[in-house]
Amino acid sequence: MFAALLLLAKMIVASGDWVAFDRGPSCEAVARSALVPRTGEPQPHVALSFDRGRGRKGEFSVALRRPSRAGSTVVLTIGDQPFLLSARGASAWSRGPVQEQAIIAAMRAANGMRVEARDGAGRRMVDRYLLNGAPTAIDAAAAACLRKANVRP
Repeated sequence: MFAALLLLAKMIVASGDWVAFDRGPSCEAVARSALVPRTGEPQPHVALSFDRGRGRKGEFSVALRRPSRAGSTVVLTIGDQPFLLSARGASAWSRGPVQEQAIIAAMRAANGMRVEARDGAGRRMVDRYLLNGAPTAIDAAAAACLRKANVRP
C-alpha cells in the first residue's frame, strides 16, 4: 500500500532517509520506519503535509503498523522532546499549527525520532525514524506547495 501511494505522486527531492512528493493539491515529506515490518504488517511511515494555497502547513501524521488501542496515547519523541498525538485506529497526527511548528523545529535539531503506542492487545509498538535528510525534504515540500496548483513544474 505504501509503495502504491508513492507511485501516485511526483517526487520533488530525495535526501537521506526522506523523500518529498508533489501530489497536486498537497505536498509531503515522507519517511519509512527503520524497522522492517513482520510479514502481513504494513510499513509504518510518517509524513509532513502541506496544502497548496491554504490549509495544512506541516501537519505531522504517522501510519502505525497495527491499530492503536482505543483510548491509549500515541507519543512522538524527537530527541528527548515528547509530543502527544491525536490517534484513531492505525493513524495518528499532530494536534494543530503550534505543535506542528514545534515538531518541525525539533526535527531540524535531532538525529532521530520514535513513535510509541499500544495496539489493541496492549502490546507496545515502537517505530524509529532517522532524520537524515528531513530538513531538505520538508523545505522542498513546503516550497513546492507555495506555488499555485496550476503552475507545477
